[in-house]
Amino acid sequence: MRAGQPILTVKYCISIHIRCLMGKMRQWRLNRSVDEKHSQGEFNVTAEFITIEGIPKPASRIALGTWAMGGSMWGGADDDNAAKTIDKALDVGINLIDTAPVYGFGHSEEILGKALEGRRDRVVLATKVGLNWQDGQVFRDSRKARIAEELDASLKRLRTDHIDLYQVHWPDPKTPFEETARALEKIVQSGKVRALGLSNFSPEQMDEFRKFAPVAAIQPPYNLFEREIEKDILPYAVTNKLVVLAYGPLCRGLLSGKMAMGHVFTGDDLRKVDPKFQPPRFAQYLNAVEGLKTIAEQHGKSLLALAIRWVLDRGPTIALWGARKPEQITGVQDAFGWTLSEGDMAAIDAILAKTITDPVGPEFMAPPARG
Repeated sequence: MRAGQPILTVKYCISIHIRCLMGKMRQWRLNRSVDEKHSQGEFNVTAEFITIEGIPKPASRIALGTWAMGGSMWGGADDDNAAKTIDKALDVGINLIDTAPVYGFGHSEEILGKALEGRRDRVVLATKVGLNWQDGQVFRDSRKARIAEELDASLKRLRTDHIDLYQVHWPDPKTPFEETARALEKIVQSGKVRALGLSNFSPEQMDEFRKFAPVAAIQPPYNLFEREIEKDILPYAVTNKLVVLAYGPLCRGLLSGKMAMGHVFTGDDLRKVDPKFQPPRFAQYLNAVEGLKTIAEQHGKSLLALAIRWVLDRGPTIALWGARKPEQITGVQDAFGWTLSEGDMAAIDAILAKTITDPVGPEFMAPPARG
């Protein structure tokens, strides 16, 4: 490097790379005819949709995430409000709903199955496989026998004869990927599952899994505050034409714009142990929130809408909007019908670089391998 030559920061290099990927994504979307805005007779609004390989029904680019509905790690369940939230999601045009057996140890799937009775055909239903638990302790388990056990239990709880998108929740280091992949591919061939997905996998792990079974989608954490996937996973998805279901797009409520210093988390709320919500980092993230609100205001939008739009503008993405109360669905429409410019993206990067001096990712959520 010549003396005096400026050094590009890693964040800036990633930003340039993402802009290149977004160009590729636009071509991919054109070729695949996805991300179209259209009205469906069963919905009251116009939304954005994307095609997931193997699933006939286009999926809404905002999905309902149901982790909190299970109650565990979120302060307890509220079944009545959860059912109303599902109703509200369908009313505003969300047709992709994501759940998992571990959410409330089956309770989230039970709520969803009951709420969708008589209208299962309206939704793209996604759940997961590959976790086990004993005495409330969760661990990874993707063995063939466990997959068969989980599938039967999920179908029963969801009150359906098939799952549209079946995702391995976490890679299991003690089970060969070949065993997991071949077991899941047989389930696809049986008609009980339409497409497979991988959650929290690295590109190397995805490569190994895909030697034995096709994959249509991946599900990593992704939001304005957690951007690690831009280094490798997001480019991998674009290159391999995989849809990205981004979980945590509101960063566990931080990007809702409704939190302030002094907020107290009670019971078994996950955020009691989330390092982002502990001092001194909490103040840094809240300062970033205030800066991001200025970008949102320039578009006449809420911070929540900005956070979701940002995810949608980063690639072949779906934002998993987690909610357990119907009022938490309010604002979905505000994320559609507009885009962020390159100038907006640069301004957002500048705000984050200035305010968050000690960033931390979501690593604390990873479950251990089985003993």
